[in-house]
Amino acid sequence: MRLFLIKLLYVICSPITSLFMKVNGVKTKGIVFTSGFPYLFRGNGSEISFGKKVRMLNLPWMNSIGLMHRCIITTEKDAKLVIGDNVGMSGASIWCFKKITIGDNVRVGANVTIIDGDAHQDDPRSGKNKPIVIEDNVWIGANVTVLKGVTIGKNSLVGAGSVVTKDIPANVVAAGNPCIVVKYFDEGKIKDIEQYFK
Repeated sequence: MRLFLIKLLYVICSPITSLFMKVNGVKTKGIVFTSGFPYLFRGNGSEISFGKKVRMLNLPWMNSIGLMHRCIITTEKDAKLVIGDNVGMSGASIWCFKKITIGDNVRVGANVTIIDGDAHQDDPRSGKNKPIVIEDNVWIGANVTVLKGVTIGKNSLVGAGSVVTKDIPANVVAAGNPCIVVKYFDEGKIKDIEQYFK
């Protein structure tokens, strides 16, 4: 029943969301599939682009874990946010001060936060904004926080509840606070991951 309702809401909400994005200067390669409506705040001079088949779940019951809020996409002045093809997110918060790049086939779990700055820019304790890169085929578990200056390598999995403060290499499982590599995928598993998205 829940899957049926999600698909029904895709039909109802996606055209409205895509039109709203277009009117607000967001570049899309097609319809952005949304169940419920995300929050979208585009700063002056900033760029936001979505690839093909991006999906966003925005209502609490749409994910078995439960979503704390709708997806929130925010860019500050002159920032650049690029979201690739076939990206799925559930109640995610993305706050872009400089540049955030999310590759193709990325899964962003429930209630994930991705932020490339320290927020309060007028506070002298706030450091410089640093770009975030999330490469292709990455899976970010529920309630993960990805902080500024981080690159997460392709095919990697970040365990639920982790706080990513440093780069994560490709083809690994990483977890913890701070997030560290806990396992390397073997060659066969990497091929399986890459084949899954073809």
